[in-house]
Amino acid sequence: MLPSQRHLFDLPREVAYLNAAAWSPLPLAVQEAGRMGVGRKGRPWEVDPALPGRVIERARAAAAALIGAAAEDVAVVSSVGYGVASAAKVFAPPAGSRVVVLEDDHSSPVLEWMVRAPAQGFTVDTVKRPSDGDWTAAVEAAIAKPGAPVSLASISNVHWSDGSALDMDRIAAALKAKGAALLIDATHGAGMMDLDVKRIDPDFLIFPTYKWVLGPYGRAFAYVAKRWQGGVPLEQTAFGRKGVAAERVPYFADLSYVDSARRYDMGERDHFVGLEMAAVGLEMMAGWTQPAISERCAMLTARLEDGLAAAGALLPKRSLRAPHVLCVSFAGGMPAGLAEALGAQGAYAAPRLGRLRISPHVYNDEEDVDRFVAAFARVVKRAA
Repeated sequence: MLPSQRHLFDLPREVAYLNAAAWSPLPLAVQEAGRMGVGRKGRPWEVDPALPGRVIERARAAAAALIGAAAEDVAVVSSVGYGVASAAKVFAPPAGSRVVVLEDDHSSPVLEWMVRAPAQGFTVDTVKRPSDGDWTAAVEAAIAKPGAPVSLASISNVHWSDGSALDMDRIAAALKAKGAALLIDATHGAGMMDLDVKRIDPDFLIFPTYKWVLGPYGRAFAYVAKRWQGGVPLEQTAFGRKGVAAERVPYFADLSYVDSARRYDMGERDHFVGLEMAAVGLEMMAGWTQPAISERCAMLTARLEDGLAAAGALLPKRSLRAPHVLCVSFAGGMPAGLAEALGAQGAYAAPRLGRLRISPHVYNDEEDVDRFVAAFARVVKRAA
């Protein structure tokens, strides 16, 4: 099994940080990449003009590797919301159709369609939280139900609030049978779960770097299937065109778009500070490999289950949750100030929609889990 990678992070021994689903600590190497990039920006006359381009392509290739994509099929964007807005400009749900979303899903894959629905004449069909916790079956039922045809499912592969995992292979197959598209918000899945785009064949898959893939804020990546690479991008940029360059005359030599997902790159993509940081984090993830990361996190969450159950926690079925996220429910509601009380004891998790979301990563070890469980038991006992 992959050993704990705690030595690669600035984590004091007395801190049990189990909150990667909110934001991850930056590895020491990622921090150093940021310092190096800031130093370069401080002396711009020393920067090789070709450097930003090399960093962009390094980060693009590293992001593509985590999802089994070709680099040319991945756009550099600023956020999941930006990627969804780009997809919505390319893909227009037909009037009279349905766009399937999840109840209480994160705002990014949902709000864009809510805003567009009235003007474009489609409806947003919200799949209610299933009582048995099986989101996959609930989404399949929504796709199959009679009435207005489904045109798109815009959903997360892991529900951010409770860690429930959705089977993207099953959902993709159900959508294809209806001739519908799939947009995956892979914020909590990329690098942590098997999301091979060659097999699943989503239309769009988007993820940021600041959570699980150990990078900075403001950097994200959007996979765009080749069938959607002929659209008009959200922003009109010089590098999105084949022949617009400040070094050449004429300046607007060829306004046709580049023939890849690169046309959807965000403006001001030459952010070699943040992108170099992102590339280092992504490459570290690839070096550990997704199966090994998942195995380690599954071991940690299983250990959490054992300890928290003994402390009276209500836990979901392991088969229905992601291996790296565990949420605790409370019969009488979550005690007020629980997360803050845990934090005061050096144990960190996040309150989410009435649950306590606990999310370890490769920097955690068994001692972290035991510290967290002990703190939880103390806090809950006092609250009772």
